[in-house]
Amino acid sequence: MRLTGKVEAAVSGPAAADSGMRHALLLYHTPAERETSLHGFVDSALADREPVLVALPPAVRDGYRPSGGPGITTADPGDLGTNPARMMTALRAFAAEHAGRRVRYLAEPAWPGRPADELHEVARHEALLNVAFAAADVAILCLYDGAALPRSVISHACSAHPLLRQHGQDVANPDYAEPTRYLAELDKPLIPPAGAAALTYDHDLRPVRALVAAFAQRSGLSPARRTDLVIAASEVAANTLRHTGGAGVISLWATDTEVLCQLDDSGYITDPLAGHWRHDRNLPGGQGLWLVNQVCDLAEISSSSAGTSIRLHMYRD
Repeated sequence: MRLTGKVEAAVSGPAAADSGMRHALLLYHTPAERETSLHGFVDSALADREPVLVALPPAVRDGYRPSGGPGITTADPGDLGTNPARMMTALRAFAAEHAGRRVRYLAEPAWPGRPADELHEVARHEALLNVAFAAADVAILCLYDGAALPRSVISHACSAHPLLRQHGQDVANPDYAEPTRYLAELDKPLIPPAGAAALTYDHDLRPVRALVAAFAQRSGLSPARRTDLVIAASEVAANTLRHTGGAGVISLWATDTEVLCQLDDSGYITDPLAGHWRHDRNLPGGQGLWLVNQVCDLAEISSSSAGTSIRLHMYRD
């Protein structure tokens, strides 16, 4: 990884044209740098009459007052929830709303204090943007605090962005990793802790629902949150029965901050975008995983020919 040093060649030729997919990373080190970049991107979009979606964390958003204009849409990551997969759905809906026009997207997806599991899914989300919008006419600029974020987060950001924004110009990123390879590197084994409550299920999902409901209640989740977790676990377990023809194992445990539910089976989810928007009902994991991402605070997926593990996070109220 090279965070310093001169990038010799600016993007030129077709890659520099103001069309197609452009996904750039901007590392800022002072609030002034962030403000300049933020306003420059939005003002440029307004000048070009291109709709722009702005998604900033609360600490930044509260101090940002857009100059106005019908082309600006603001999205609060807090309203969308802590699950980065929901932002993919929002961006796709925004692009569909402005079909036939070039759109822009400005985001700051990582911030100091964001939990490590969420940051890991942010890295996956950034890489998936390159897959999901490869053929789209969209310009994406992602802001990262190079002075405050851990070095590992910056390293992941560098791997996921084809372009770097330096002094107002996009240049080729020498640390960019091809998405398929990088997503494989991000994949990690999900192993439940010793002592987790566990159950093997095969044809009847009623014991799954009962176990999740009882565990969530004992762990102090509100009735609404318990219902959401039961729905999510049931959807994943149903996928096991629908697509693997075998049994699965569900495990539950709790920490001071969240209740976790993991489901393991022998299936293999080959589509890296499964769960990030609604797919055809006949595709493995299409509808169920999309719903899971809508109701859970976070969903981690690890899938290979050896099997699939899906870990659901529900934060305590």
